[in-house]
Amino acid sequence: MTGLHTRRFRKVVIANRGEIAMRILRACHELGIRTVAVYSDADRNAPHVRYADEAYHIGPSPARESYLVVEKLLDVAKRSGAQAIHPGYGFLAERAAFAQACYDAGLVFIGPPPHAIEVMGDKEVARATVKAAGVPVVPGTEANLPIETLLVEAEAMGYPVLVKAVAGGGGKGMRPVYHPEDLPDAVTGATREALAAFGDGSVYLEKMITDARHIEIQLLADAHGNTIYLGERECSLQRRHQKLIEEAPSFVVSEALRRAMGEVAVAAARAVNYVNAGTIEFLVDKEKNFYFLEMNTRVQVEHPVTELVTGVDIVQEQLRVARGRRLRFTQEEIRIEGWAIECRINAEDPYNNFLPSTGVVSTVQLPSGPGIRVDTGVFPGYEITPYYDSMISKLVCYGQTRGEAILRMRRALEEYRIMGVKTNIPFHQHMMDSHRFLSGQFDTRFVEERFSMADRDAPDGLEAAILATLVAHQRGQQASQIVAPGSRDTSNWKWFSRWQQLRG
Repeated sequence: MTGLHTRRFRKVVIANRGEIAMRILRACHELGIRTVAVYSDADRNAPHVRYADEAYHIGPSPARESYLVVEKLLDVAKRSGAQAIHPGYGFLAERAAFAQACYDAGLVFIGPPPHAIEVMGDKEVARATVKAAGVPVVPGTEANLPIETLLVEAEAMGYPVLVKAVAGGGGKGMRPVYHPEDLPDAVTGATREALAAFGDGSVYLEKMITDARHIEIQLLADAHGNTIYLGERECSLQRRHQKLIEEAPSFVVSEALRRAMGEVAVAAARAVNYVNAGTIEFLVDKEKNFYFLEMNTRVQVEHPVTELVTGVDIVQEQLRVARGRRLRFTQEEIRIEGWAIECRINAEDPYNNFLPSTGVVSTVQLPSGPGIRVDTGVFPGYEITPYYDSMISKLVCYGQTRGEAILRMRRALEEYRIMGVKTNIPFHQHMMDSHRFLSGQFDTRFVEERFSMADRDAPDGLEAAILATLVAHQRGQQASQIVAPGSRDTSNWKWFSRWQQLRG
């Protein structure tokens, strides 16, 4: 595959919907770039349609008949006179064929070149590519091996193992296996799911790293050979491999580990001549060994937490790089300051196994105030349909410390009001009160195995606030010990005073 990397453009088609479409539209407007929205029947009255300079209808509500139809998107670009397309995330964002189709039509694809998407989108090829570049990878097998061979390989690696789809993402085509007798059914199920979701049923085995953290490194690269990393994001709080809460920085990552992971991530990106924004995801074990998991060749849902702690507008940098500009920052200029936490607000019922909730949103009251950012595309009268993912918004809170960010998040969640559909706001409120979350003692299995809405692990407000503030000043430790006010250890009085200042 071939394709131009950069070119000047004055108008952009945003090939997406919801909050990410709004995020891209705003970045374009700030740079003086005209915008073109696309919408399905379900999104006819959506905010991104009204906010854009132009908007074009592209078909019925199901994504396969609208947002996933390449020809319709290219036709909109032609009719509107746009010179570029931004895919956002999801839908066609990581389809190499779509990027190539944009290039073939003379359009700038605001993302990496097709070759990089193709290589990193195939997990087997990606593993081999980054391994050749010296990047550590989780032990695993080749794809499409017979079950007899997989049983032997799994025994050699040691259980538990993961069956993973070669073309997978978002937890689809993935099955954990703890016992040999369960492997055949897991392979069959993962193959069937992968074929339905991606049109490719190829699967392979990978060693499951237990008690692991999911840590990712944000990258930016221009077409002039400059590649930098913007620190890490903590993404371990997941359910069924779907992220729920993200933080930047991570509680367990030291400056030395950040540098090591960042340099490895840059090496992985350079191995495929990567250009634009991307993310390298790692698993980090208890001994702080890290292993390449995959590369997301697009802007991430959780990019706001990195923007808040670095001051770098990632979406604007995407646009600038696509225009042929050099990155505005060198690696030495990147600084991590403060702490940011993002809660994904989804239309689902946390008291009923997170069952998706549909309906018309009757009332929305967004939180506001210092250090609070809400990225959303929902408004009163907006209908939550079964056609798209259930995310309503991203609630992001920033503080000078982790404790301050947690306290702000607790306030913001209390202020947030959505009526008409069920949301997972109660889940996030419970998590913000969890001892283990406050002390940073969690891993990728925490939500599914050690957290329950029915058994609230909640300290009282005073204890939680003190713990949150203590944790912020004890980042290098795995746990924090609370010393109550009035005890002989007077060193904690300054943290208690800080908590009083935060509570105002």
